Amino acid sequence: MSEIRYDRLHDSHVIIAPERLQRPDNTREETSVSLESECPFCDGNEAMTPKEIYAIRENDSLSNHPGWQTRVVPNLYKAVAIEVPHQHHNGAFEYWDGFGAHEVIIDTPVHYRSMTQWNHHDMLSWLRTLRERVDDLRRDHRITFISLFKNEGYDAGSTQSHCHTQLIGLPLVPKSQRDFYRRSREYMYNHNRSMMESIISDEEDAEIRMIDKRGDFNAFCPFASSYPFEVMIGSKKCVGQIDTVSDEHLDELASLLVSVMQKLSIQLNKFAFNLWVSTPPLGDESHLCDAHRLIVRIMPRLYRFGGFEINTDMMINPVEPELAAKLLRGDNHG
Repeated sequence: MSEIRYDRLHDSHVIIAPERLQRPDNTREETSVSLESECPFCDGNEAMTPKEIYAIRENDSLSNHPGWQTRVVPNLYKAVAIEVPHQHHNGAFEYWDGFGAHEVIIDTPVHYRSMTQWNHHDMLSWLRTLRERVDDLRRDHRITFISLFKNEGYDAGSTQSHCHTQLIGLPLVPKSQRDFYRRSREYMYNHNRSMMESIISDEEDAEIRMIDKRGDFNAFCPFASSYPFEVMIGSKKCVGQIDTVSDEHLDELASLLVSVMQKLSIQLNKFAFNLWVSTPPLGDESHLCDAHRLIVRIMPRLYRFGGFEINTDMMINPVEPELAAKLLRGDNHG
């Protein structure tokens, strides 16, 4: 029997419908660059990308040359550009000029096709790079919101097989994010604790959707998961945001992410997914308060969505999160 569940974190509803597993679904074969010599993101092919903005490098290697662990460059097909005037136009047809930052974070020099192949060092270098880029862009007061996300696999919107992450900085805060963080602050005001703290406490009590834990970070399948095998990582404690988190907590998060990605790979083999890292609005000092938590959300794209989801903004998930969590934990009983 299906259930309509309320997602209190995002103030939305999800239909959990196991019967939908039986419907036919066509898979699409992926086409992508497979030869390292043709890949602009591989070590040694630095001349094939725009000049780097930032890199973690070994032994003082030269900029735009081999010897890097992570590398950040402007997106060649940028949605917004830092060079465009920062100007807002009012009137019947209100718009901004296309100002913003659009960067590609090349996660590793190795031509990995999946984040599930990363080791702890790869994950930690990636997280350190995210921390540095958000910290740097926070100083540009024209930018008020940063979106950090990964698209892996054709069905998740990726067009490049080499592991990479994207960063888009905007001069405005998208409505969904405004609502998300506003409700977080209101929850803190009304309950004297963060919403994520309450959610993780409830999930720990319920146990059935918890997956793994490292230090202050917990991984679980949310009660109202929008996607099959969706995993959320967060902490009950305030550990800062992606640009203020300590080295110790970054190491814990890296360890947990490696564990979760390996568990997902065991169950799903090669799978497409989107990944999102929380970034409270910039210039809003409330990002430092106890209302917000550092969150990583992993959304496997096993099934395509259609007209109902687009029309209602309400997802249908055919895999119960309780079953997903059990499989990811490796439980063989009960």
